[in-house]
Amino acid sequence: MKHEAYLFAGVAAFFLLTDAAYIWFARELAGIAALTVSFVMASIISFFFTMNYRRKGERPEDHGDSVVQDRSGLIDFFPPHSGYPPMAALGVALMGIGIVYGLWLFLIAFGIMITGVAGMVFQFAGRDD
Repeated sequence: MKHEAYLFAGVAAFFLLTDAAYIWFARELAGIAALTVSFVMASIISFFFTMNYRRKGERPEDHGDSVVQDRSGLIDFFPPHSGYPPMAALGVALMGIGIVYGLWLFLIAFGIMITGVAGMVFQFAGRDD
């Protein structure tokens, strides 16, 4: 993950320099906002890869002399069917409708969406690896 972190750090640096030049020369708010958001998103991805590298260490892909068999074995846990993603999607869809029809529907939909997201996050929280 170290190489990916460096890659996205470079992308973030590019957006930062481009944003600074754009602020200096153009002074147009929509472009400034777009470049700033691009810098922040690339920085978040770089931070994620850096933390993942620190937590898990090097992978076989990080070594030049590795072979495919070095990556064999248990990959990860993939959850079975769950009803929480459709619940979260229903909540988001109803929130969109609630913006049009009223705050009461939006608040109910927000509760449905939060329940779905919390269910997805905590459904397998007590699982042992």
